[in-house]
Amino acid sequence: MRKNIYLPDAAREETIELPVPSFLIRHPHGNVLFDTGCHPSVAEHADERWGGMAKFMRPIFAAEDNLLTALHQLGFQPNDIDVVISSHFHPDHCGCNAFFRRATILCHAKELEAAQKPEAEQAGYLEIEWKHGKIETIRKDRDLFGDDKLILIPLPGHTPGTTGALVTLDRSGRFLLASDAVSLRETLDRDIVPRNTWNADLLRKSFAEIRRIEANGATLICGHDAAQWASLKKGADAYE
Repeated sequence: MRKNIYLPDAAREETIELPVPSFLIRHPHGNVLFDTGCHPSVAEHADERWGGMAKFMRPIFAAEDNLLTALHQLGFQPNDIDVVISSHFHPDHCGCNAFFRRATILCHAKELEAAQKPEAEQAGYLEIEWKHGKIETIRKDRDLFGDDKLILIPLPGHTPGTTGALVTLDRSGRFLLASDAVSLRETLDRDIVPRNTWNADLLRKSFAEIRRIEANGATLICGHDAAQWASLKKGADAYE
C-alpha cells in the first residue's frame, strides 16, 4: 500500500509492505482464530475477487502462503476451528472466513451493520469475503469463555466495529491483538490518525484504551507492522 496512508510525511510514491496475520488461540473449550487473512485466490487473481480495491491494496504473497496452509502445517483442518473472531470485515482480515463452515463467526454489531449498508462496497466491505457462516455479534466487552483468558474489546475508529482481543496465556503473559486499531506501531507512538480511518475521534479514544491496557502489562500486537511481525514467534514456534 502507499505508505502515506499511514504516515503523512511519507512521499506520495513510497510504498510499504504489510504483513497480514492471523492468530490461532487454543483453549480447553475450543479452537479460536482471530482474523483469517486474505483469500488464497487473491495471490494471483486479486482484480477478479477484490475489483477496484486491488488498486489500493496489492497482494504480493505466494499462492501457497495462506491461513489454510499454515493451519495444515500445524495439524489443523478448517472443521477443527470452533470460533472465528473477525476484528472487522475488510477483505484482508476475513478473506478465509468462508472455509470455516462449522465455526461461529463473532464480530461487533456495528461492523455487521456497516457491512450490510447499500454503500458498503465503497467502504471496503465485499460480501464475497464476509458474508459466510453463522455470525454472532457483540456490543461491548465479552469474555469469550468466562475465565479472563480471551476477552473481546471494541476498538472502533478504523471501522465502526473494529474489535481487539486481550489474550492471557499461562506462560507468555497477556497480548492485545489490536488489528487495524493500530496497524503500525508508529501511528500510536506519534498519535497519527491514518487516512483509512472511518472516525478519527473514536480512533483516538481507542488509542487511549490501548495505551491503558498496554500500561497494565499487555504486549500490543499491531495489525500490519512488518518490523514487529519479524520479531514475533510464528507457526509451530508458538507462545504458551
